[in-house]
Amino acid sequence: MNKVMSRTPLPHPRPRHRPPTRHDTRRPAPGPRRASADSRTAARAARPQPLTGPPAPAPAPAQPPRTAPPAPARPTRPTDLFADRLVAVLSGQRPVHWMLRHTAGRAYDDLARLAAAGPLRTRGTRPVVRDIGYYVAGEGALEVFARIAAGSRLRALAFRLELGADLRWRCTAVETGSRPAS
Repeated sequence: MNKVMSRTPLPHPRPRHRPPTRHDTRRPAPGPRRASADSRTAARAARPQPLTGPPAPAPAPAQPPRTAPPAPARPTRPTDLFADRLVAVLSGQRPVHWMLRHTAGRAYDDLARLAAAGPLRTRGTRPVVRDIGYYVAGEGALEVFARIAAGSRLRALAFRLELGADLRWRCTAVETGSRPAS
């Protein structure tokens, strides 16, 4: 009585130290949307009912799917990028140390002094960059000026950008159009 047992191989368990990954790099094609529980309930309600009472109300018209608003385009020029960064720090939206790796020389100390005074802080509306201009001071150096609208006031911001050996722009000087505190 020798029984031969055929064993089917068991599937190899996945290691527990990492989640399963998707190896196919293609994205799935957009297809028909799956019905949600709400739409299935509405479909059941739309079925013919026996005439035992008042007629059932018509289902509400389908609303278009919600989509996220398009993300604003990020500024690509270093003048625009640094103007936005400096406005964020000088208006108190970001801390001063956020600009630490984007500054060189005394610019960080000047920025810390200016941020403490809060020249662009307003109540209610956030300051925005209205206009930017620049002057090419030399090879790899830009002197930039910006007009900042803060509430109903228009203010000035000036800064200098220099291209480092690592091909990264850094702010080396910053000034605002506000009068210094005496």
